[in-house]
Amino acid sequence: MFKLPAELTIANMDECKAKFIEYVDQHDEITLDDSEVNRIDTVGIQLLLNAITYISAQNKTLTWQNQSSIVEQSIKLLGINEPILNQYLKEE
Repeated sequence: MFKLPAELTIANMDECKAKFIEYVDQHDEITLDDSEVNRIDTVGIQLLLNAITYISAQNKTLTWQNQSSIVEQSIKLLGINEPILNQYLKEE
């Protein structure tokens, strides 16, 4: 399982991205846990979108657990309507 940091922002993006790529390259079934995310910026949202695309391009399986309401609210607030990302949002 890959646990996202509490703050998924531009300040820690390089470190998070490097760890994430390493995790994806070592596993065929990817579990993403965003339960601790309490702050995310647009760069963090872009990282999530790129991560899903990266996983999909490698024909790996993604399970997104414990979805943070902060992540969901930020995606909706930004008006992002990307099917590849929205398929993992909670249904209302």
